[in-house]
Amino acid sequence: MPKNPQDRLLAQITRSKIYQDYERAFSEATQMPLTLRPVDIWNPAHRGKKHENPFCTLVTQSGRSCAACLEVQQQITETEGDKPRTVTCFAGMSDTAVPVFLGEKTIGFLQTGQVLLRTPNKAQFQKVARQLLDWGATTNVPQLEEAYFQSKVLTPAQYQAMVKLLEIFAQHLSTLSNQIALQEANSEPPIIVRAKEFIEKHKSDPISLSEVARALNVSTFYFCKLFKKATGINFTEYLSRIRIEKAKNLLLNPNLRVSEIAYEVGFQSLTHFNRVFLRIVGRSPTAYRDALPK
Repeated sequence: MPKNPQDRLLAQITRSKIYQDYERAFSEATQMPLTLRPVDIWNPAHRGKKHENPFCTLVTQSGRSCAACLEVQQQITETEGDKPRTVTCFAGMSDTAVPVFLGEKTIGFLQTGQVLLRTPNKAQFQKVARQLLDWGATTNVPQLEEAYFQSKVLTPAQYQAMVKLLEIFAQHLSTLSNQIALQEANSEPPIIVRAKEFIEKHKSDPISLSEVARALNVSTFYFCKLFKKATGINFTEYLSRIRIEKAKNLLLNPNLRVSEIAYEVGFQSLTHFNRVFLRIVGRSPTAYRDALPK
C-alpha cells in the first residue's frame, strides 16, 4: 500500500473500472502501452505493460541507456498547466504524458508512446546502435535491429489525434480524483455523516461553519477539529469542492450562463466562483466548458 496520499489516490484510480476499461480499450485499439504513473518514477513507465515496445525493453536492460530513458521520463513531466508534453529520445522514440489533477495539483500522468513518427531506415538504426555501443551496451545488435524495425510507426497527425483522446480521458480522471477526495472514509463518526448530510442539503445556501456546528449541537471548535480529522480537509474546502462538483454538472448545459451557475451553487460573487473553480479544477469555468466533448 503506497504511503504517500497522492500515490494512494493514483492506486485507487488505477483500480477503478473506468480506468481499467479505458486502458484495455486504448491498448487494443492502438497496440500501444498506457500507464497511469506518479509524478516521480524511478523505473521505466511501461515496464511489463502489454504492447511495450520490444526495442525499448532491450534498451532499458543496459545501465547507461536505461538512465537515458529515465531522463526522458523526467523531462516529460516538466509540463506547464494542463497541456500534454511529448519528448523524443535518442533513438527517435516519442513518448507523451498528459497531466491528471486533483484540483490544481498535478498528481500523476497518463503516459503512452514508444513510437516512431517517421519510417525507420538503416542509417538511422546504425546511428542508434553506435550510441548504444558508446554507452557500453552489450545487447545483441541483430536482435536490437529486428526489434527496432518492429516498432510502431504513426504519422504526426495520427499521434496528435491519439493524444487528444488521452487529454479527454485525463479530464475524466481529474474529475474522478476530486470525487474520491470527497468520499467518506470506511467508517466516520456519526456526527460527520450528519454534517455531510446537512451540507449536501444546504450547499446552495450561504452556510457557515458555526451554523453547521449549531445544527449538530456541538461547539464550533470541536466540530472544526473533528471534521478536518475525519475528511482530511477543512469545512470551507469541503463545501467549495461540493459546490464546484455541482457547477461542473451544470456547465454541461450550454443554455446556462456562468454567472447563473455561480449563484445557483451558492457563491455570492462571480469573481469568487471563478477563482475557486480555477483553484480546484485547474482551469476557469469557461475554459472547462469549452474543453468538454462536443
